[in-house]
Amino acid sequence: MLRVHFTDEDLMRLRVAPGPDFLWEISNSVQTLQRRDGAREFGAWRQWARPRLTGNSRALAGLLPPRGYSPDFLTPTTGDRSTFQAAVDTLLSTPRPRLRSELAQLAAERPLPPWAHLLADGDADVLRSLGRSLHAWQRDALAPFWRRVHAHIDVDRALRIRSLLDGGTEGLLTGLGPQFRWRPPYVLEVAYPVDQELRLRGRGLVLQPSFFCWPTPLTLADAELPPVLVYPIHHTADWAGPSAEGGQLAATGDSLGALLGHTRAAVLRAARAGCSTVELARALTVTHPAVSQHVNVLRAAGLVTTVRRSGRSWHVATAEGRGLLDTADGQVPSGVPTRTV
Repeated sequence: MLRVHFTDEDLMRLRVAPGPDFLWEISNSVQTLQRRDGAREFGAWRQWARPRLTGNSRALAGLLPPRGYSPDFLTPTTGDRSTFQAAVDTLLSTPRPRLRSELAQLAAERPLPPWAHLLADGDADVLRSLGRSLHAWQRDALAPFWRRVHAHIDVDRALRIRSLLDGGTEGLLTGLGPQFRWRPPYVLEVAYPVDQELRLRGRGLVLQPSFFCWPTPLTLADAELPPVLVYPIHHTADWAGPSAEGGQLAATGDSLGALLGHTRAAVLRAARAGCSTVELARALTVTHPAVSQHVNVLRAAGLVTTVRRSGRSWHVATAEGRGLLDTADGQVPSGVPTRTV
């Protein structure tokens, strides 16, 4: 059991991360690939990924066992992590004493690969090799599905906003799933493989949704590091199927042409903040089957993603869908640089 101890200040500083964290997704996916449970959620992805991994990407398994302790430096919570390269650079700049102590803790639990003692000493060549391994894993195992990963986390964030609006902070925390229990006024209990106490002491807490986190939530072993609680999110059953790998990621001109029409545009606008089929039908005064038809077209074009939670379908605009709306509204889509003259 993990017990997270809040103060009034911590409750005010609670926030949900804005999107997927590159290094948490790498670490979690390396561990999840080595497990056998979670076949419904990850079976198709495991079958797809295993034959595609290179020697560089496979090297990460030596530092990230499927169970037990993993070094905190592999998932930094400080420094620039705005891009994948920035996150890798932050990891590789870990102070040498911390590398040494965390790898010694890992070595106390399991044998390490031969190069790990050089990594513990901060050997420049081994650090560069670790950076190449991180890039190889991102390329080989995650990149083809990254839009789907991001879209699922966008959906989860929309659900967290609903939980906060409907139930306040307690609703947000307990809405994370059956593994979470709020003990008023200041303790969050989390299903966890070991007993651990995390005292926030006014530092706040970042809730980090993770696509590949499995099967329980995660936190850092060192309670003195900036606090983060990583939790697993819901997956659609077909996320790693052919439509996820190719169909959604490469929308054709024909599918985009089918988007024309006021009702479909209204569906996309409503999905910007996330909404259910029932809410769409009520807001647009159309039938549920009509909503489903419009959403199917938007989803086929990669502009909307859908998950089912508690018997309801939730639809959220993807990054591409939000960019299209921004363009239609005369705004510069996020991530597009502007030119100054």
